[in-house]
Amino acid sequence: MQKFDTALREYVLQKIAEIGQADIVVGLPTHNNEETVVGVMTNVYRGLEMYYPQHRAVVYVSDGGSLDYTRELAQKMKSAAVPKIVAIYRGVGGKGTSLRAVFQAAERLGAKAVAVVDADLRSITPEWMPALLGPVLSEGYDFVSPYYLRDKYDATITNHVAYSFTRALYGKRVRQPIGGDFGFSRRMVEYITHQEVWESDVARFGIDIWLTTLAICEGFKVCEARLGVKVHDPKDPALALGPMFRHVVGSMFALMARYEAVWQRVRGSQAVPLLGSLDTLKPEPVSVSLERLWANFQSGFEHFRSLWSEVLTPESYAAVQALAQRDLAAARLEYRDWARIVYDFAYTYSRWSRDRYKLVETMTPLYYGRVAAFVAETADMTTAEVEERVVERQAEVFEEEKIYLLERFAQWDAITPS
Repeated sequence: MQKFDTALREYVLQKIAEIGQADIVVGLPTHNNEETVVGVMTNVYRGLEMYYPQHRAVVYVSDGGSLDYTRELAQKMKSAAVPKIVAIYRGVGGKGTSLRAVFQAAERLGAKAVAVVDADLRSITPEWMPALLGPVLSEGYDFVSPYYLRDKYDATITNHVAYSFTRALYGKRVRQPIGGDFGFSRRMVEYITHQEVWESDVARFGIDIWLTTLAICEGFKVCEARLGVKVHDPKDPALALGPMFRHVVGSMFALMARYEAVWQRVRGSQAVPLLGSLDTLKPEPVSVSLERLWANFQSGFEHFRSLWSEVLTPESYAAVQALAQRDLAAARLEYRDWARIVYDFAYTYSRWSRDRYKLVETMTPLYYGRVAAFVAETADMTTAEVEERVVERQAEVFEEEKIYLLERFAQWDAITPS
């Protein structure tokens, strides 16, 4: 695979030279988003024109080779005050490379603040611009993470893995560590662009968890911004989230090695500042193919139970086996057992000498089983009840069970020659 020093094509470099300088860059990573890109760009333009008329702003549409009319529609969008760049990036296909192009363009333009927003958004408003950019420009924050209202069955990778794991390991309660819509300072953008990760899973779907973890562990000033409801193209976890799970969790586990000195000494967690007041409306319900989730888990148990019995401790494996023997209506998985299952895979990943991507792939059916048990458990709960009684409690259990992960690593260190 050819490696590129830059994700920017020659005509983009020429366009940047023509623009010269910008205070703000807003990036949109796109791929086949013809149904939503116009709405997103309209609200980005309005937000910049309304709230930052004295700042030089640029919109960068960083496309992954869309086969629909995404780029053509983006090219037709115009603002008298805000120039734009629409371009196909170079490099490994994925959101990470798309954002790499945005960051490299922002660095060349000397931008003081950068925001990135997903191109499939249906709920973005002009107020998202000051929510993401204001903490950087006015309050000195380096990394602004989104805080959304989402349906109880949306964001299952976030709710059952990424949030709990990141909070427990690194000690910061960043609610949406893979949220997709972020704000950055110049200092953080300059740091990001020179990292050697652009041929890895970070370049695909691992970029959001990488950005959040890097911001926490490298000492950048972090906050959250209320963005209200997030409505986007929903993805049924049973049908569409397998590849994303593998890339996100693979990146999450890989980052453990880089930041082991950080997470080994962290105990407990702290909230980060939560800014803004866009908590309005009610999230749209997300449908889940429960029977398909359960079938995916059961199939995975048949295929991988031998490997699972090696990766998991006997107690964790017994919990999985008991889940597989239940009827769907009675499917339950204790938070403690789920936390230990995730930690068992994280520990094994750190010492796995074979294909680590394949290892994470074998974990995917367990994620399906966890989500199926969650859906069965929460059918009669509201979204607010799920947030408090399930998501937050599960995150607390991940913190409580971190000692289990630390003990596994300590046992390995004790038998491994230095």
